[in-house]
Amino acid sequence: MAQTIASTNARQMIDAGAIRGASIIGTPGGWSVMLKIGMTERPLGTQRTDKPRQWRSLDTCIDYLKTTLHLVRFDLLDASNYSAHDVTRPKRADAAERMKAAHAAVAHDAWFRAEVEQAITEADDPATEWISHEEASASWAKKRAQLAKRVAGGA
Repeated sequence: MAQTIASTNARQMIDAGAIRGASIIGTPGGWSVMLKIGMTERPLGTQRTDKPRQWRSLDTCIDYLKTTLHLVRFDLLDASNYSAHDVTRPKRADAAERMKAAHAAVAHDAWFRAEVEQAITEADDPATEWISHEEASASWAKKRAQLAKRVAGGA
């Protein structure tokens, strides 16, 4: 595979006039860009790897080239190998399920915060009646005894 050119280097080369042209090439799963340097062509690469950069949408590819690299003319648009589905790209989880989970988490967080706020408000209210630990323990002991009596009577 040919060595790629990172976007930052491509931008500098375009400003210096070293890049003579660009072609947009359709690939399985998206679009990539080949930059012409002298008599050779090299792919526009990703930022941290030596892999060709790929866009799923032709519109986003062209928008990137226009806004980031300031390329507005292309020598070739080759869609002969383009297909919308890329069998090599790993499948992502269903976006609808991810969004449902995210919305549920946000709703739960809002509910929880409202419950905590209500509890703090009740605790700060001077009219709140407090029950001591001894009273609470005695009440639960009484309920446990009643339950044990019911269980013993039914068995």
